[in-house]
Amino acid sequence: MKLHQLVFLVLLLAYQVYCKTYIHIDYSLTVEVPSEYSVELLGRAFLMETDQMEPDFRVALSVEPIRGKYSCSLEVFLGDVKVWNSGHYSHFYTSDTCVLALTKDGDLHLKGSNDRIGWRTGTSGQGVERLQILKTGNLVLVDALNRIKWQSFNFPTDVMLWGQRLNVATRLTSFPTNSTAFYSFEIQHNKIALYLSSGKWNYSYWEFQPTKNRNITFIELGSKGLEIFNDKYKKIAQILSFGMQFQPLRFLALGNKTGNMGLYFYSPEKRSFEAAFQALNTTCDLPLACRPYGICTLSNACSCIRLLTAKKGVGSDCNGGFSEGFCDREQQEMLELSGVSSVLRTAPKRVNVSKEVCEDLCLQDCKCAAALYSTGEDGTSFRECFTYGLVSGVKQVERGTGLTYMVKVPKGTQISHGKSNVKKWVLVMVGVIDGFIILLVFGGLGYYLVQRRRRRNVLASDNNT
Repeated sequence: MKLHQLVFLVLLLAYQVYCKTYIHIDYSLTVEVPSEYSVELLGRAFLMETDQMEPDFRVALSVEPIRGKYSCSLEVFLGDVKVWNSGHYSHFYTSDTCVLALTKDGDLHLKGSNDRIGWRTGTSGQGVERLQILKTGNLVLVDALNRIKWQSFNFPTDVMLWGQRLNVATRLTSFPTNSTAFYSFEIQHNKIALYLSSGKWNYSYWEFQPTKNRNITFIELGSKGLEIFNDKYKKIAQILSFGMQFQPLRFLALGNKTGNMGLYFYSPEKRSFEAAFQALNTTCDLPLACRPYGICTLSNACSCIRLLTAKKGVGSDCNGGFSEGFCDREQQEMLELSGVSSVLRTAPKRVNVSKEVCEDLCLQDCKCAAALYSTGEDGTSFRECFTYGLVSGVKQVERGTGLTYMVKVPKGTQISHGKSNVKKWVLVMVGVIDGFIILLVFGGLGYYLVQRRRRRNVLASDNNT
């Protein structure tokens, strides 16, 4: 007899359908989708869970509101953290039903109205007998001899679980909300790195390399850190977790808000996951800490590159008045910002060129939006020119570092009334926040010293009396 479950979508539904660790073939589960769209509606039916101490792994069929539509997906949770999702790279939208089916011939798929299939494992005819969630969090399809025919570990999303192996050329990806760019955690032969990708541009903003130029074959998450191995299964490097936690690491995650990579353990006292290691510990080292054309200041606050034009005035957004992709060289120029750098690396570069040549390289390229020119702190290092296709990851640095950041801008920008055709723009507000904080610190210190002196005078007067 065919096993069939039906779940109706209600406000923030979390319905436990099944508590076993596996389901057999000829099984289906349906979640109904409402006719009207609401960002507050969430349908989630849990069909399997592992039998272990809190937190355990659970498998759910979910219907979620995304960009005005309902997305249907199969998900794996560790406690309340989503660690795998069938719709991570491509959402399957449906308008009436979300159906999970493990067919008689062993294919696991999601389908919507009119039996339209939106996702599948492609395991028909391979002798699949059941779908099972292992204690490692690996969701697997196995045959009668427990041989794995498909597993979620082979399709990583933005989380790497304890015991999971990632080979060279594998990557985790994470997609920021309301952004065309995305983050990735990539394993390469000579390093592991975090990247920000936008269009054809791909910039690293954190890297870790084994010593002695040893090649990487795969990585695994151990109980105490991220372990790196060569082709002989020998550990050649390790990123250790910090802190005094006594709990083993449970997963590595690439955050979709910050792009930071962290190693996490479970705290029974707080009943939540805590970070034992983070690749980046300063806000200004994050690639999208500020909006495009924003600058992260020394006080870890965001400011903007503002401009004054005769037509637009001061832009309300950081990119107000800016436009990317200037192709008419006669109508553009480069704005120099001293004491400013970029966290983005691996940008196209030229060495042993002058700053004027660096400016010209960006002006001649329609896709170039900014350039970074470096002479080193002593001015004797290799002169390097880096070009960028986007103005992001910009941060304020101490002066005297030999760095000059240049942004492509239209000619004829005004910096005050009555003046025109001025080639230099003005960097506004970068030091305002820093100055205000410094003023508060010194003001508070002065107030403390005055009060201390008054108290001493009072005590001296009392002693004399």
